[in-house]
Amino acid sequence: MLELREAADPTPAAGEVRIRVAYAGINFADIMARMGAYPDAPPIPCVVGYEVSGVIDALGEGVEDVAVGDEVVCLCRFGGYTDTICVPRLQVVPVPASTTLEAAAAVPVNYLTAWLMLVELGNVHAGHDVLVHAAGGGVGQAALQICAWKGATVFGTASAGKHERLRERGVSHCIDYRNQDFEAEVMRITEGRGVDIVLDAVGGASFKKSYRCLRHNGRLFMFGASSVVPGKRRRLLPALKALAQMPRFSSLQLLDLNRGVFGVNLGHLWHENERMQAMFGAIMAEVGAGTFAPVVDRVFPLEQAADAHQYIQDRKNFGKVLLKA
Repeated sequence: MLELREAADPTPAAGEVRIRVAYAGINFADIMARMGAYPDAPPIPCVVGYEVSGVIDALGEGVEDVAVGDEVVCLCRFGGYTDTICVPRLQVVPVPASTTLEAAAAVPVNYLTAWLMLVELGNVHAGHDVLVHAAGGGVGQAALQICAWKGATVFGTASAGKHERLRERGVSHCIDYRNQDFEAEVMRITEGRGVDIVLDAVGGASFKKSYRCLRHNGRLFMFGASSVVPGKRRRLLPALKALAQMPRFSSLQLLDLNRGVFGVNLGHLWHENERMQAMFGAIMAEVGAGTFAPVVDRVFPLEQAADAHQYIQDRKNFGKVLLKA
């Protein structure tokens, strides 16, 4: 359950800035937290939300390289569904002059996750074939743009109604996950070779099938498990089934097949401040240059956050869904 409450504005501590929030991004982790299925969430009642954009309106002691009135975008470890938030200065990046606050709010989690998998760890480049699950979602759209920038070929899973838009955005091979076996389609299209990289946030049996889609030197990135909460309410049996279907990877098989398996959880990288700041800054530079263009599907008022969650769970979004504070 989501409920809007009033509270006093926070005061920035030393090394922090206070932001008047313009937009907050919604991620599946927020939905899982609301359902009580996200282990990293603070105890309920809590304020969810991993990312916001807005204007700095107060500085904590020791902060001198940004100013009141600066437009910024930031990561936050929950607390984003609000109109005012205090965050460490190291989590804040200026919004380029060519970018709106709305577009900026769609960047942090989605692009950092896709960048970490494809650029930082995956070394994606021209000639690579990349399978992107949920290609119409926020991370999927970020991944498509990174692949296009690097010259990689994209295979994208999505419902059939999203295929035309995905092709317009550069997906070479669209797969209807509802009516097609993505593993069979990938192997058919590649003539049994497989793909170089798979991005999978579905989990459960999907991880096994994605792994089997890899060619030699292929890399599987597991960055979520939406199959654990397939419906709009937490249900124990589907969650247990999805967990039971999670694969165990053999070290010897990985050696024999020259494959890599990566787990990615952006929320567990908060202590890597310098690395995160470097990636975030590089991404925003490309946004400012027009290389990346965040896709915002819909903006809901903050008081309609529950409707926004339902919209995402109904698989209606194509790109990012935001809340306007």
